[in-house]
Amino acid sequence: MSEQVLIAGGDVILGEEPEKFLAGVAPILKNADVRLAQLECPYIDKATEQMDPSRETRNLGPLKGLFDVMTLAGNHLYDFGENGVRDTLRWLDGAGILHTGGGMNLAEAEKPAIFVKEGVRYGFLNFNCVGSELMHASENKAGCAFANTTSVCMVTSIIEPYFGKGEIPIPEGSKGIMISYPRPEDYIRVGDLVAELRPSCDVLSVYFHKGAVHKPALVEPYERLISRIAIDAGADVVFSSHAHILRGVEIYKGRTIFHGLNNFAVWAPLLSPNYKGKFNKTEFSDQEEWNRKRIARFGFVPDPDYPTYPFHPESVHTAAAKCIVRDGKIAETRLIPLLVGKDGVTRVLHRDELGQKTFDYIVRITDSQNLNVRYEWKGDEMVIIER
Repeated sequence: MSEQVLIAGGDVILGEEPEKFLAGVAPILKNADVRLAQLECPYIDKATEQMDPSRETRNLGPLKGLFDVMTLAGNHLYDFGENGVRDTLRWLDGAGILHTGGGMNLAEAEKPAIFVKEGVRYGFLNFNCVGSELMHASENKAGCAFANTTSVCMVTSIIEPYFGKGEIPIPEGSKGIMISYPRPEDYIRVGDLVAELRPSCDVLSVYFHKGAVHKPALVEPYERLISRIAIDAGADVVFSSHAHILRGVEIYKGRTIFHGLNNFAVWAPLLSPNYKGKFNKTEFSDQEEWNRKRIARFGFVPDPDYPTYPFHPESVHTAAAKCIVRDGKIAETRLIPLLVGKDGVTRVLHRDELGQKTFDYIVRITDSQNLNVRYEWKGDEMVIIER
């Protein structure tokens, strides 16, 4: 019986010392047969005076040899406009890394990536569900593939719309619920594209950029809906990231949905309130202005002990998804628990006291959302079991 391993990570942002920030997860990537993750931001060949030079494509070098596929659809893909999309795509092509979810037009962005490993065909699709429609590709505009979702907070019978789309804070001191409104034609399109790809591959995965950012545990109804649409259309597994905090897992019709893989390898000092360097500022993105709004919107101040990792305190707990493929089919799914250190480096955990803390955290966030799985240790990994 032939066996292969697919590893999927969450968001990747590289900058200074990129090798250092991938070193902690490199061992699990080197031991896998198929490796993918979400490239969270665009990169540009030559930064302008208004940009931080850490986001130049030269810093993507360590991705080569560690990843086979990068997903691109997200709420930052168009931060540097057409040039950022073009340079990112060109660099990935030159490095021999397949990509999906982003393109110089919508047809390119929706085009699947097909990776063949020892005769097994892996198909990948990728869609963004959050953020500004400015990031979306169209017939004549670069950007990402998308399944548009608008969220609002309903408070005491008053609907208060926010532009965050999936990043909706409930006003302090009030009782409210978040309601998401999927765009039906987009969700139908996702199903159609999955069904179209199904005959062309043995293992089909869909990766969504979705979820309420910096909000512990929460899985919104639209996330479960779009994930189930993908599986009903033929997906074997669903991966997700965007929230910059870990989410639980569920199983639907025997197939695993990873609702949020958090951050995989991230260098993001520009998000720190103590950052003193140059901010990125373009007509599409103002990093300094965003930093001012970020603390008020999400209700936490980044820990100064994590200068390159200014995320929610619970975000230090993270994980990679592992799929064991036997004879061309996913036979088992697992989580590989990870922890981000104060140096910002993500490292693989083991079945010990430190690893148990992240194991328990994953159990807690899964149970809080009434998701239908439990976990068991197998070596240093967490086997996902339907209950």
